[in-house]
Amino acid sequence: MKSAEIAINGVRMMQRIIALADIGSTGDGGSCRLALTEEDRVGRDLVVSWMKDLGLEISIDAIGNVVGTWNVGTGKPVMTGSHIDTVRTGGVYDGNYGVIAGLEVIQTCQESGLTPSRPLAVAFFTDEEGARFSPDMLGSLVYAGGLNLEEALDIVGIDGKRVGDELKNIGYAGSTPCPGESPHAFVEIHIEQGPVLEAEGFTLGAVTGVQGISWQEVTIQGQSNHAGTTPMNLRHDPAYVAAMLTVYLREIAERFGEDQVCTVGKIDLHPNLINVIPSRATLTLDMRNTDEDSLVDAERLLDTFCFQLEQDEGVSISKRTLARFEPVQFDERVIEVVERHCLSSGKRVRRLPSGAGHDAQMLARVCPSAMIFVPSHLGISHNPAEHTELDDLVTGVNVLLHVMLELADTVFS
Repeated sequence: MKSAEIAINGVRMMQRIIALADIGSTGDGGSCRLALTEEDRVGRDLVVSWMKDLGLEISIDAIGNVVGTWNVGTGKPVMTGSHIDTVRTGGVYDGNYGVIAGLEVIQTCQESGLTPSRPLAVAFFTDEEGARFSPDMLGSLVYAGGLNLEEALDIVGIDGKRVGDELKNIGYAGSTPCPGESPHAFVEIHIEQGPVLEAEGFTLGAVTGVQGISWQEVTIQGQSNHAGTTPMNLRHDPAYVAAMLTVYLREIAERFGEDQVCTVGKIDLHPNLINVIPSRATLTLDMRNTDEDSLVDAERLLDTFCFQLEQDEGVSISKRTLARFEPVQFDERVIEVVERHCLSSGKRVRRLPSGAGHDAQMLARVCPSAMIFVPSHLGISHNPAEHTELDDLVTGVNVLLHVMLELADTVFS
């Protein structure tokens, strides 16, 4: 059978997506499989069993990344993949789709009697979400050599648990060295997690790169006092300062335009009582931009504003970096392959950057890489209401299949 004639089995793919989503089900259509928890272990075991069913050679590295390789042809593999960990309020498709898509590509080739000129590999990377252990994309960052293994293993999560200990607890502290072997090329398929494709009537996205990300934790130390007896002009109120920072982030986003997005995602107050002025406020700041210079300028504005708040309100403000990644531009050669096969599918395709972080941005450090997007209904993600039509899911994986086969024949100078 000619490669142009083969197509994936959408029913089988969806059955696997649902089977994985059932692990850690939240009962409302969503899933919760925080990295390196028992639910993550069960999900990992299921995906590994599917890899074994396809006769893939499985390697598990020291940070828990799992790679299944179909050892055909010669040379380094063309790799795809994503992650299977979720946020607490995860949906069905985020990450999972990209891993199961890779399995479907390999199984379709096997059943069609089509042997690529290079090995094909599918991977799932540890703690992509960063919901339990910061930073996000932890496993792929270590895989690509961007973070020292020992440092990564010593990271402590939101529950006080250590990465290295939790890897051992779930049985996924592997022996394959880190950093990992660089693939011939890497292409990741993912739901968009944003509204652009659906809103503009596109079925497919050829992703050009990933926004830069600046995550900070800000602690504001003030003075706790009685809420009824302390005059407003004598207060040193961390909650007020946290509110000022929240508003200022919106002003930064408006000043820099549509490429800049800013979010306060979490605020904790102490002692968190209705009739007590807090002594401390802790909040997380998420700033992203496709342009590194603009992101740096936004960070500088934030620093200046924090200094001014300290002077005006009589508080002390400290900041801790949780994650900082520069914007990533994907390989134009791989983007062109993705775009061409998207167009060959007969569907409308749009080039666009990713507003969310992905493992592909880490693999881009070590090999030619790019991504394929399919639409997210209403742009909803990290939410049980996350949804993508089956036809769009299938179209995307058929594109992935033909992209991987062409990349196997591509010589990168």
